[in-house]
Amino acid sequence: MLNPSYIIPPLPPPAELETKPVLRAAAEAHRYLAEVKGLAAAIPNQGILIDTLSLQEAKASSEIENIVTTQDELFQADLLPEAMRSPAAKEVALYRDALKLGFESMRASGGLITNNTLIAMFQTLKRTTGEFRTTPGTALRNDRTGDIVFVPPQDGREIIAHMTALERFINDDALSDLDPLVKMAVIHHQFESIHPFPDGNGRLGRILNVLYLTRVGLLDIPVLYLSRAITGSKGEYYRRLQAVRDEGAWEEWVLYMLRAVASTSRTTLELIEGVRAQMADYKHRIRRDLPKLYSQDLLNNLFRHPYTRIDFVQTELGVTRQTAARYLDQLAEAGFVQKHQAGRNNYYINTCLVDLFMRVSDGE
Repeated sequence: MLNPSYIIPPLPPPAELETKPVLRAAAEAHRYLAEVKGLAAAIPNQGILIDTLSLQEAKASSEIENIVTTQDELFQADLLPEAMRSPAAKEVALYRDALKLGFESMRASGGLITNNTLIAMFQTLKRTTGEFRTTPGTALRNDRTGDIVFVPPQDGREIIAHMTALERFINDDALSDLDPLVKMAVIHHQFESIHPFPDGNGRLGRILNVLYLTRVGLLDIPVLYLSRAITGSKGEYYRRLQAVRDEGAWEEWVLYMLRAVASTSRTTLELIEGVRAQMADYKHRIRRDLPKLYSQDLLNNLFRHPYTRIDFVQTELGVTRQTAARYLDQLAEAGFVQKHQAGRNNYYINTCLVDLFMRVSDGE
């Protein structure tokens, strides 16, 4: 019989969370987050950021679970029939779909992040009809040694009770006066410790982070590229999670998460500024070189779909297939996109945008 070595605490946990180092780190993280929020608002169509940056977040979060895909596989996935996509690209796309579903559900519910939303995201991510765990036997193991490092709650009723308390803590701002970023770190740790689903808890917990920042107004849209920082320090991430359970090391865990938010915000700023600058450049040059072609919808298409195709343009611009093909061929001839062929179909790559994602993803 498995026995938990860590008792899930009440919320907020009975620990000193807002120490002087934590408050200093929180102030820095808030400053960078405010810049992200402001710069994102300067993009004419924020749906572009949700589509493109959610895919980058999905890629980074999936890598933490050793699901690795390339930028090329990532962008090609939407062009290919599902049977032709790589397993990793499918997983990353499902993460993106779960994130977008969560954001849309939160907006529809007036800003609430409910357990029903979390369950719907799990079902999207894992392509299942399952819900919270109901059978015992779950244990978290060290990937290298295979040793059990943590046993989450085993009883289904206990899991529901903990998730009900967590749902209330997430949505009822009167329950604590913690700084929202500190509270996000607590929420993430609590979710990972409850480990409510049979699989996918790490990825769902990371989606919960960015949804919470949106719920409390620190972001308008869920575009923080937070998993990239965790990918780069995965060993420390798991050590800090476990140190809270073993030693009550809350300050170190909160500091880790605050530094991840600050670091990620800087990276996200670089991405958003790059997208904004490229869109402005393309707008100017298309108007100058191909004035009869230019429309804001066409520009949005080139940045919403780094790999685009004729039917994407046809649908989003409301033009005929022949007209959409002519637009893309003219853009390719003028050097705005590169034309490629896959079987009998053509697709067109916004290479400047893809290069930006590759540079930032590689930390250059």
